[in-house]
Parts: sequence; C-alpha cells; structure tokens
Amino acid sequence: MDLYISYAERGRTAWWRYPLTAMVGLLFAMVALALLGVALAALHLLPPDLAQQMQASGNPWIFFTSVGVIFAVLGAGLAVAAMLVQRKYPRDIIGAWQWRLFLWGLLIWLAVQLILAGVDFAIAPSGFSLAGHAPPLLAVWIFGAILIQTFAEEFLFRGFVTQAIVLILRKPLPAACVSGLVFGALHIPNGWPQAINAAWFGIVCAFVAIRTGGIALTSGIHLANNYFGAIGVVSGGDVFKGSPGLVIQNTPQLQWWDLGMAVVALAVLPWALRALRLLPGGTKA
Repeated sequence: MDLYISYAERGRTAWWRYPLTAMVGLLFAMVALALLGVALAALHLLPPDLAQQMQASGNPWIFFTSVGVIFAVLGAGLAVAAMLVQRKYPRDIIGAWQWRLFLWGLLIWLAVQLILAGVDFAIAPSGFSLAGHAPPLLAVWIFGAILIQTFAEEFLFRGFVTQAIVLILRKPLPAACVSGLVFGALHIPNGWPQAINAAWFGIVCAFVAIRTGGIALTSGIHLANNYFGAIGVVSGGDVFKGSPGLVIQNTPQLQWWDLGMAVVALAVLPWALRALRLLPGGTKA
C-alpha cells in the first residue's frame, strides 16, 4: 500500500481539489466533444441517427468508435484538469505501471470468462448460438476502442477516485469498498444485477490496484472483461447486445446465477494473484 500512497500523495491533495478537478475535467470533456461534434457536422460526417446508434451496438463501427472517442476525451479532460488544479500528472494517477502485470491480468480474466461461459453452456445449452465471427479488422477496431474505454475507467476509478479515498481512509479494504460502491452506483441504469456486479468488481479491482501500487493489473482485467463480452460471448441482456461476437448468449433466467458466479470468481481472484506472485501479501486491511 505504501507504493500506492506515494503516488497518491504527489501534487496538491487537499480534499476540495478532487471534486474541483472532476468538475473541471468534465467541463473540458464536454467542450471538446461539442467542438468535435460541430466540426464533424460541418463536414457532413455525422449520421442523422447518431444518438440512437451510440446507444446500441447494431452498427459496431459507429458504436465502438463513439465509445472510444468519448472515453478518450473524458480521460484526457481529467488528466488536463488534474495537472492544472492539482499539479498531478498522468503518471501520478496511473501509478507503478508494469506491462507484465497488464498482460497477466488480461490472460487470467479471459480464462475466467471462458470458464464461466462454459458453466452457463453446461446449464442451458439452448441459450447459446453461433453468430459466425466479426471481420478481423472490426475485431481489432473493437479491441482498440475497448482498450481506450477500460483504461480511461481505470484511470478515473482505480486511479483518481481511489487515490482520493485512500488519502482519507488510509486503509486498503475500506478504501476499496467505498471506491467500488461509487463505481457500482454509476452502473445502476444498467439494472441491479449489473450494478451489483460492477460494485463488487470495483471493490476487488480497487483493492488489487492499491496492493500493486497502480492500475496495470486491473487495466488488463477490465479489458479482458469488456472485450470478451463484446466479441467473445455476447449476452443478449447487456450493453454490448447486438455486437458481432463469436457466440450469442440469451439466458435471462441465469442473470442472478451469473452474478453469484462472478462474485465468487472475483472473491477468489486476490488469492489466485497472490499464488502467482502478482499481488503482494499483507495483513493490514
């Protein structure tokens, strides 16, 4: 935890600077997106039903491009605001970055997702159907968009927000719980099962980020989680429904079962990471 705190303490860290930074960053992002929209509209590059296409992945090129652009601008807005308001630079929020941890997180959580999907298939095989495959270029494009989206979310929640909470609470487990609840609250519009799952996901990832000193490992986990749901096994009941994945899963009767399985998998994750020597041990909670 000391390594994480050493990054959190960089810059100007008075409590009031955090909400101010968030508001300034959001303002920067809104202005940038508005200017971008005006420029694209002037060049006649915006489809007339853009707002509708941004809410569903029926046209994956537009949907995932919009996701990547919006989250890139939000992340950049927060980064610029943090530099101006807090004298805190992106590397201070990212923390100790190791590509080895990022890749391990990506591979481990892809394996977990495959296992969970396999269990669902064993229970309800009729709820699965082959959807062919996404064109290779589209699969790469979606990977890039989701890489931007998940990194921006880690930068915001496991970086900026969790650092602010850690500086107040000074204990990893309570700080992780508060950070995860904030993350879950923003997913309530997606329904309670997904909001609960997001909260627990946020708690575990915040704890992992605090223990490892940065967001590298959790960025890999988050990327695997979202990319698998967009291009691997696409659920008919989540935000990526309609995405051109390999397999379509339509098992609404398993949503609470899936939540329980995800909770168990996430609960076991820190112990698995310790066994692989990817997560430092420690007795302080």
